[in-house]
Amino acid sequence: MTSRATRNVALIAGAATAPLFVLPASNSQTSGSQVQVTAEVSLRGASLTSQSTSSSSSVFIGLAGASCAAAAASSRRVVKKVDSTVVKAFESELGVQAPVGFWDPAGLSADGNATTFARRRQTELKHGRIAMLATMGYITPEVLGKWPGYLSPSLQLKFADIPNGLAAISEVPCTGWLQIIAWGAYCETSQDQSPGTAGAAGDFGWKVLTADDPEGKTKKLAAEIANGRLAMMAIIGMFFQDG
Repeated sequence: MTSRATRNVALIAGAATAPLFVLPASNSQTSGSQVQVTAEVSLRGASLTSQSTSSSSSVFIGLAGASCAAAAASSRRVVKKVDSTVVKAFESELGVQAPVGFWDPAGLSADGNATTFARRRQTELKHGRIAMLATMGYITPEVLGKWPGYLSPSLQLKFADIPNGLAAISEVPCTGWLQIIAWGAYCETSQDQSPGTAGAAGDFGWKVLTADDPEGKTKKLAAEIANGRLAMMAIIGMFFQDG
């Protein structure tokens, strides 16, 4: 009985308090409308936020692209300015001649290092002089003939027996090549050619083709460089033709 009475009391209490947990119809509809409006406002706000974010991203990308373009243009201006400075630094050197002027297609002097430029100029002078001698060594025997006598009496080898060009390499005796190498080593080591000396500038005291007039001397030195460049190209052409 006790349990049945307790169950009945619970049912009565539930029936009495049920209206407290059910919203009126009008309030439910109003709340639904408010929820729908709130959802629409939220969606519109999200759409506006998305559009604003997309617009901001586009503006950011545009600004970044413009900054990159400006940086690239500035870099090109700096490179052009450096190149112009290098040209102005070396345009008064010997070997800068019309119509080409200062010509450095490989960019070897792009760093503007005067010490490196002087060392390369020294090397160019040596190679030019050797090439001029080599070119004359190809041409002179064909035009004026060869020395009389024997190149190697012990081998009964005459100068006239030595062919021109690359074929002479295998005909000249080893002692002859040793003499040539020893002479080249003497010319290289007998003079002080450290940076800043006369030897580094190619001046070894041989004044046969020089001039006392500074302007005339400069002109002859420039001609030497030009002739040396031409001879380097000429001897390479002769090697290919002969080979």
